[in-house]
Amino acid sequence: MRTWRLDDGRQTLVLAACGRRLPEAVYWGPPLPAGTDCAALARAGRIDVTGGMLDENPNLSICPEAARSFPGQPGLVVRGDGGELLLPSLRFVREEWNEDGGRLTLVFAAASAGLTYTARFATDRATGVMTVQASLEAQRPVHLTWLSAPVLPAPSLADEMIDFSGRWCGELRANVTRWAPGMRFRENRTGRSGHEHFPGLMLPCRGATNTGGVAYGFHYGWSGGHRMVAEELPDGRRQIQFGHAADTEAGASTHFETAPLYVVRSEGGLNGCAVAFQRHVRDRIVKLPRPGRPRPVHYNCWEAVYFDHDLRVLKDVATRAAGLGAERFVLDDGWFGRRDDDTTSLGDWEVDTRKYPEGLGPLIDHVRSLGMTFGLWFEPEMVSRQSNLYRAHPEWVLGPADQTLGRGQMALDMARPEVLDFVFGRMAALLAGHPIDYVKVDHNRVLPVPDAAQTRGAHALLDRLRRAFPMVEIESSASGGGRIDFGILARTHRVWLSDSNDALERLRIQHDAALFLPAAVTGSHVGPRRCHTSGRTLDMSFRAWVAAQRHMGLELDPRELTDREAAVLAAATAWYKRNRGWLHRADILRLDSPDPAVIGEQHLAEDGSRFVVFLGRAAAGAPIAPRPQPLTRLDPGARYRVRLVNGEEAPRLSRATPVLAGEAVEAPGAWLTGHGLTLPWSFPETMWVIEGERL
Repeated sequence: MRTWRLDDGRQTLVLAACGRRLPEAVYWGPPLPAGTDCAALARAGRIDVTGGMLDENPNLSICPEAARSFPGQPGLVVRGDGGELLLPSLRFVREEWNEDGGRLTLVFAAASAGLTYTARFATDRATGVMTVQASLEAQRPVHLTWLSAPVLPAPSLADEMIDFSGRWCGELRANVTRWAPGMRFRENRTGRSGHEHFPGLMLPCRGATNTGGVAYGFHYGWSGGHRMVAEELPDGRRQIQFGHAADTEAGASTHFETAPLYVVRSEGGLNGCAVAFQRHVRDRIVKLPRPGRPRPVHYNCWEAVYFDHDLRVLKDVATRAAGLGAERFVLDDGWFGRRDDDTTSLGDWEVDTRKYPEGLGPLIDHVRSLGMTFGLWFEPEMVSRQSNLYRAHPEWVLGPADQTLGRGQMALDMARPEVLDFVFGRMAALLAGHPIDYVKVDHNRVLPVPDAAQTRGAHALLDRLRRAFPMVEIESSASGGGRIDFGILARTHRVWLSDSNDALERLRIQHDAALFLPAAVTGSHVGPRRCHTSGRTLDMSFRAWVAAQRHMGLELDPRELTDREAAVLAAATAWYKRNRGWLHRADILRLDSPDPAVIGEQHLAEDGSRFVVFLGRAAAGAPIAPRPQPLTRLDPGARYRVRLVNGEEAPRLSRATPVLAGEAVEAPGAWLTGHGLTLPWSFPETMWVIEGERL
C-alpha cells in the first residue's frame, strides 16, 4: 500500500492507494503524531461489505473511476474525438515532492486510452489553506465533459451543508441543506462565477457555530461557470467535487486542467475557515501594487450622476467628496462613445467629446488638485449593437447573432487573439495617456453560451494589463457581485460586492462574504439617503458604519447632504482612516448573537492587542431589552478596556443608561467571551460600534 501525508500544523491529509491505483483521502483531520503508521490507519478505516454490495467497495479516490464500478458521480468524463466514451483505469506513474514536503504531485496514466492524470496538493503553514488541482493530458485530442479537482471526503458528523446563492442586489445568501442519501448538485452555467451560485461551500460538523466546533471550507477559484457535487453514497461515504461547468470546453484538446480548489479544516467553527480564507486571499492571492499604502477612501460618481456627465457638476461633486474625506475619484459609466444610456457604445473606448470637449484632462487635473487620485470604469468584454465596433466586426461577438440581449449588449469572443489585442489597445491608450491609478472592470450580463475559453481570455486580458501597468489597481465588478472568486482576485485588487448600496442589505451580504473575503479587498460604499435599488431610506450613521466595516467608499450625491449628515459621514470616514492600518489586516470574526435580529462582527488585530465590534440591528429584537453579546478569541486572563464609540446615538427609549453608554468598561477576556457586553437599547437599522484594547 502506498501512502502520502501532508501537514500544515493545523490539519493532516493522508492519501492511501492499493497497489498502483489512484489514492483516496483516508484521513483529513487534526494533526497526526509524527511517525504514525498511515498504512495501518488506511487498513483500519476500510468499511465492511454486506448484502446488496459488490465484493469489494470501489475506491472513493481523488478521481473516482467509472471503470471501477464506482456507484456515484465519477471524477472524470471524457470522450474520444469520435464521441466514444472513454473509461480509463489510471495507474501510478510517479510522485514528486518539493524540498519542504509541503507540495505533492502525483501522476497516473491509462496507457490504453492515451491519458495522463496529474493531481497537485500544496499546504500553507501560515494560512492553513490547502490548494488542490488536477490536470489531464491526452496523446490525441479528446472531448472533456467533466474533470473534478482532486476529490475530498465530507465528514460523517456534518448534518448540514452551507452553500450560497443570490441575485442582483442580493448576493451570497446562505442555503442550509441537510445531508441525505443522494447528491446536492449545483451548476452555474452563466459563464461567470455568478450571483446565482457562488463557488463556495461550508460543512459545519455537529454542534459547530461561528465561534466554535469543527468545520470544513471549500472555494473553487474559477471566474467562469462551475459545478459542485456533494454526494452521499449508498454505503454512507461522502464526497465533495468542484470543477468547471460540464461541457464548457467547446472543442477537442490534448490538455485540460481544473482551477485551484482551496480547502481548509477548522476547530474554531466557521470563523476558523473564514480567517484562513481571509488571510490566504490577502497574503497569497491579491498582489497590491503598493502594499504599504493605506487603502484610499473611494468616491464613485455613478449614483450621483449616472450617464449625465457635465464637467462643471463633476468638478463640484469631486470638491465636495474630497471635503468629506475621499481620496480617490472614480469616473463610472458614461464617459465614452455616445453613451447616454445603457443601449449604446460599449466597445468604443474613446472619450465622448460632447461631454468632454478637451478630453478627460481637465477633470483629472481638478481631481488631482484636490489631493485625490483618479479611476476609470470599463466594461471591456462587452459590445453594444449600437457601436462602431459592432458595425465593423459583428463576427467578434460570442454566440449566435439572434441571441437574447442582456442589458442591451452582447459579449465579445475573448478567445480570439484579435479581440484581446483590440480591447487591450484601447484601454492601454487611455491608461498610458492619463495619470489613472485605478480601473473598475465591469461585466453586466451573463454569457449566451457557457465557455471556459471566454474566462481564460478575460484572465489573459487582466494579466496583460497588470504586466503593462503594474501600478494600476483593478476592481472586479459584474453587476455588483457576479464575478467574485479567488481566480479573479489573483488578477485584481478589489471586488464590488453588490450593486446595492442599501446598508441593511449590505450588512448581511458582507457578513456572509466574510466567510471568504478580507476587509481590504471588499468594497463597501455609503449610498444615497434613499437607496436607488431598494427604495429604502436609512440614517446616515447606519450607512456610514456599515461601509466602514470594509474598504470604505462613498457613492452618493454630496450635494444632497444636510449639515448633520455631512458631519456624521466625515466623522465616520475620519475614524476609518485612523484605524484602517490595522483593520485591513484584522481577522473578521462573525459573532454568535443571542438575538437573531443582530448581525455582529468582531474585527481582531493580528497581534490580538485591539479589536472593534460592529453590532448591526437589522430588525426589532424579540426580548424587550438587549441580551449580553459575547465576544470571541480574547485572552481569558488578559484585561481589556472597552468603550462605545457612538454612545451619543442612544435613543430616548434607552432610559436606564447602561454603564457602557457613558464610560469605558474594564473586564477580563473570560468575562467578555463568557458573559458579554451589555449595550443600550437601540432602534432597528442602527449600529453600535465598540472599541477594545488589551491592557
